Formats: sequence, structure tokens, C-alpha cells
Amino acid sequence: MTPFPLPLTQLLGHWGAYVVFALIGFSFGFVLEMAGFGNSKKLAAQFYFKDMTVLKVMFGAIIVAMVLIFAASAVGLLDYNLLWVNPTYLWPGIVGGLIMGAGFIIGGFCPGTSLVGAATLKLDGLFFVLGVIFGIFLFGETVSNFSLFWNSSYLGRLTIPDLFGLPTGVVVLGVVLMALFMFWGSEQLERKFGDQDPTKAPKWRYAAASAVFLGAIVLVFVGQPTTEDRWASIAGEKQVLLDERAVQIHPGELLDIVHDDALKVIMLDVRDEVDYNLFHILDARHVPLETLPDIIADLHFEPENAVFVLMSNGEAAATEGWKTLVAESVPNVYLLEGGVNNWIATYGDDDLTKNFNAGAGDDQLCYIFDSAMGDRYAAAEPDPHAQELEYTSKVKLEIKRAATSGGCG
Repeated sequence: MTPFPLPLTQLLGHWGAYVVFALIGFSFGFVLEMAGFGNSKKLAAQFYFKDMTVLKVMFGAIIVAMVLIFAASAVGLLDYNLLWVNPTYLWPGIVGGLIMGAGFIIGGFCPGTSLVGAATLKLDGLFFVLGVIFGIFLFGETVSNFSLFWNSSYLGRLTIPDLFGLPTGVVVLGVVLMALFMFWGSEQLERKFGDQDPTKAPKWRYAAASAVFLGAIVLVFVGQPTTEDRWASIAGEKQVLLDERAVQIHPGELLDIVHDDALKVIMLDVRDEVDYNLFHILDARHVPLETLPDIIADLHFEPENAVFVLMSNGEAAATEGWKTLVAESVPNVYLLEGGVNNWIATYGDDDLTKNFNAGAGDDQLCYIFDSAMGDRYAAAEPDPHAQELEYTSKVKLEIKRAATSGGCG
């Protein structure tokens, strides 16, 4: 079974997918309106501690979604790697949050709730939407003047478990406890500043809070699937590709796709630093096998036309790297057939190939180099038109399922 998120465009077609998007958008707006978020007075009241509905609804949605997302991930229904997580730009994010907060206080809306207000023909909502559009226009016209700051303090796909090195379940439980404390605190603020009586609030909220808390407790013990767990769940399907040599591409095909302007080829050399420095293909990135998991999040940010090619001296280490990337849902991953040894045998001149080490073991460099010249050999950047090699083309772009952008209303 294919885990969520599903490739909707592939399953339903272009317009079918848009129908689903429209239904989700309508449902989101409907829930916001039912929560009273189309009323700017109700929204602004949170800043005066009189009505904390915004905090309770939004944090309630956050913790419920968080528990359900990681529960679904734990049982294999959802592939968390394919969910969009906004990349962190620390200082631009802080400044932008302060500006948005100020606009929220002044205008009584955030961008999403202003659309809800406009949809119900509230004049303040309509004017706020116009202001948002005008602000977007101004930003687009002026961002070049502060682009260095706008792109500064980039931290990538950073999450709290990554930041503190904590298990996901522990972080989920911590956030749930924080939210429940904030719910209690918000009721005390409403009682003091808004003359509201917490005892009149619905009693079912205690059962709901208990359910979310228990779900978070379960996640602490269940945890999230490891790379090994992910590979074990797909090994039956993916191992066939390795056994049938469907993902090992000929050096000639690699050279051709490197010079194909329609593709972005990312070569990942997983050998140790010594062998990489002795010889490597031009533009191949040195990513030792043990550090490969550290760049997986960045690989998911690559465009749909990205093709990843792993290489080692032979194929053994690169095959392990291939399993890691495939298990973590990185699309379009291939192996260099025969590894760097085969590349040198195919494109190396007589001077480069004369010192052949017949006693080299499995996945060791079969050639002896007088000095470490890296990519300064002719074979590191062969002429794609110098010779015509026959091979069976194997590279076929998959439909990328991971989201490439996202946002919040």
C-alpha cells in the first residue's frame, strides 16, 4: 500500500486533484468561520486577553494534527518525509513574525481569516485582503534591496527533534503538555480580563484533552520508523530493482544525462576522503556513507527534474546508500554501474589505467595513482561526443510526491 500523501495528480488527473484542493480549502474556511474567525473583534480580543478562542482553536488543531501525523507515520500510513516542512530562515522569520503580529493587532485579521471575512462580505475583511495584496506587491518590488537579509540564517528543514536531538514522541508529549497548560492559562485570563466563567465551558473538552494526551504518551513508547524499518517495509519491492540491474546506469548514460539541460544531475560520491581526493568525477559531491542521512532533507528540496546518482569504487557502498535514500523516499535515485573503477576503465587514458591493482578487494579502488589530483584528470570530465557507447537507457523520472512549497493561512 502506498503511504500518504498520495500522488493525487497521477491518481485523479489535473482537474481531479484541483477538486480535492478546493474541497480542502472550503472545509478549512468553513471551520474558521464556525470558530468565529471571520469576526475581527473576536480575533483582536486575544491580544487583550478577553477572548482566547484563537489560541485555543489553533493550538488545539496543532496538537491534534501533530499526534495524528506521527501516529500515522509510526504505523506506516503516512510518509513524513513527503510532508512539506517550511525551511527555517531564523532572523527573517523572527522579523516577519513580528511584522505579521503587528498587522494582526492593527487589522484584526491574519491573511487566512481575512479571506474568511471577505467571503462573508465583511468590509474590514475585504479591505484587509486588499492590503495583503498590496503588501505582496510592495514586497515583490523591494525584496531585491534586502535579499541578503531575506536569505540569511538558513537552517534548512529544521525540527525540534533535530534541534535538541530528542525522540519525536518526547517532543510531541512536551508540546501537548505545553498546549494543555496554555489552555488552562487562557481560561484564567478570560476569567480575569473577559469576565468569562470557565465552569460554563463544554465538559467534553476534558475528554478531548485526555485523548490527545494519551495519544502523545503512546507515541513516546511507539516512536517513529527508522531508515532500517522503512527499508524492511519496501525491500520486497525495491530489491528486485537491484537484482534485475534496473537502477545501475552505464557510465555512458551518466555522461549523457550530465550534459542534458532538461535534468539536474546530482552525483553523490560515498567513498572515503582518500579515494575521493585521488580521483573523482567532475562535480561529484563527496558525501561519506555515514553522513548520507544528514543531507536527506536537503535532497527533498531539489526540483522535480533532479536525478541522484550514487557511486563508490565498485557498487557495494553505493548500493547501501541507494537503499538509504530510497527508504527515505528520495525519488530518481540510481547507481553508477561498476562504480568509479568502471568509469576509469571506460574513459581513462593509457597513463591513467596502466597502474592496475589486480589484488584490489571488493569495492576498493583498482587503480594506483601517483598523486591526488581529484577531478584534474581528463577522465574526470570526458567529452560526451568523443566516443559513442552503446547502453540501455534506464533513467526515467518519477513523479515527485513530496511537496515543494507550502504555507499557512
